[in-house]
Amino acid sequence: MAFTGDRPRRPPLPGTKHQPKFHTCRRKTGVHYKPHGTSNSGTPAWPGRASPPASRPASPPASRPASPPASRPASPPASRPASRPASPPASRPASPPASRPASRPASRPASRPGSPPASPPASRPASPPAMPKAAEPPGRGSDQGPGPCKRAKAASGGPACPLNFASPRLLFGSLIAPVEPETFFREFWEKQPLVLRRDDPAVAAYCQALFRLSDLKSLCGRGLLYGRDVNVCRCVKGKKKVLNKAGRVHFLQLRKDLDQRRATIQFHQPQRFKDELWRIQEKLECYFGSLVGSNVYITPAGSQGLPPHYDDVEVFILQLEGQKHWRLYHPTVPLAREYSVEAEERIGRPAYEFTLKPGDVLYFPRGTVHQADVPPGLAHSTHVTISTYQNSSWGDCLLDTVSGLVFDAVKEDVALRAGIPRQLLLQVEGTAAARRRLGGLLRTLADRLEGTGALLAGGMKKDFVTHRLPPYHEGDGAELSTPGGRVPRLDSTVRLQFKDYSVLTVGPDQNQSDETQETMVYIYHSLKNRRELHMMGNEETESHGLRFPLSHMDALKQIWGHSTICVKDLKLTTDEEKENLVLSLWTECLIQVV
Repeated sequence: MAFTGDRPRRPPLPGTKHQPKFHTCRRKTGVHYKPHGTSNSGTPAWPGRASPPASRPASPPASRPASPPASRPASPPASRPASRPASPPASRPASPPASRPASRPASRPASRPGSPPASPPASRPASPPAMPKAAEPPGRGSDQGPGPCKRAKAASGGPACPLNFASPRLLFGSLIAPVEPETFFREFWEKQPLVLRRDDPAVAAYCQALFRLSDLKSLCGRGLLYGRDVNVCRCVKGKKKVLNKAGRVHFLQLRKDLDQRRATIQFHQPQRFKDELWRIQEKLECYFGSLVGSNVYITPAGSQGLPPHYDDVEVFILQLEGQKHWRLYHPTVPLAREYSVEAEERIGRPAYEFTLKPGDVLYFPRGTVHQADVPPGLAHSTHVTISTYQNSSWGDCLLDTVSGLVFDAVKEDVALRAGIPRQLLLQVEGTAAARRRLGGLLRTLADRLEGTGALLAGGMKKDFVTHRLPPYHEGDGAELSTPGGRVPRLDSTVRLQFKDYSVLTVGPDQNQSDETQETMVYIYHSLKNRRELHMMGNEETESHGLRFPLSHMDALKQIWGHSTICVKDLKLTTDEEKENLVLSLWTECLIQVV
């Protein structure tokens, strides 16, 4: 479920300064995906209670709580003691509006870290806020909310598709319908879990077609390896026991592990092989502006694959086959940055407990402690975990931005070039005067940042585009690698294409051998990324893009900021520069003549 790894600054693309042209830079990726359960702040406001302090685990329950009715749990009053989370609105018309759950008012402030939980403890956990059962997302035609439930065939030729792929926003809106995206980000994102009950045979059939147990037979013929592509594991006495063999994966062995050893099969990054998951995840990467990974979990009846733990990603669960029983707990580390297993005695009673069925969707924020099992007597369960927003916090943005900001400021500010006090590096803690000096310099940098229009987080931008999925396409994808249409000239009108798959940033020219590095403009895109390497951190990746002198920045902003623009109107000194710029972009399939 979690993809982990540092984000080191990548060296810029090589190339020539005066004649921009396509170049690639091959390197080992520093961002990699670790399977769910292997290793891996704003504070979320959980409904009706403060987040428990990390140093004081909740009291363990006297007995296992009973599962509340899935369709209509009892709703406590808003003034209920904070230790019992609010229940979702009923699935039939009630006092709260259907499109906005009453579990948490939008104006409720987030709880502060370390604030003590109120008492008394809850007698049983509630289900997380759930929307009314709906077979069709509301609304039609516009981009103001979730789009229509178009009953077109899935791209792979399967059941009717309940998702709207017309745009990234409409795709996400149809995934979480009937909740509006604005409501979701205001009331749930990074704050509290959400369950969406589908109860629609068409939606269930679509989800089942995304990945089935039977798909493993054909996939095993594609050279899958234990560890890289598949993990076999089981939760034994609160710990994860890995049951992997060595070398290649064989389907008959997986069936034996599933049926006889009651083990969970964990399939890493199925979007590398399953077209419809590729189609979903590349659109979600456009929507979030962050890498989107996935894992599939196949668990037999009467078994549990992973111990209670939390992840460092925002999680969306789609139940594909069978049923799975979930228990969610209040976070011990809100908006966690690492994966961690939690002991049962530390996490206490579940805050939410429920069972997902095919077509149901579950969301919970990073840091949410969770565990899931398949009750005895049922068929196996298959679900896919789609996860995003790892290392995408304001802290990560600052780490990436400040280094570039200092690089530019030190050229212009003599105070930043002044030497540090003698023997400062030999001192254990430094002096108060040195700390005050550093604080003043940081405030100067903050003022400089607010007053500049410079592009930010260049390293994060490059990492994202370099490692994300290529655009979904059918056939050989020639439109992504071979420019089409007319060649742009000075009198042409052009428009940007594949805008969601490219980024514009600046950085030092690392090709120069002298001590003075000139700042250059870089364009990175994912049109030629290799789908089979997506989120596979131990594989070699390749950056694709262009580099230009900084004098080209205004012209590039014109192209990125207008629906169409005449080449002769670009803000460059000579006509030759204008034609060379658009010809370079056209060669990379980033613009077309209209």
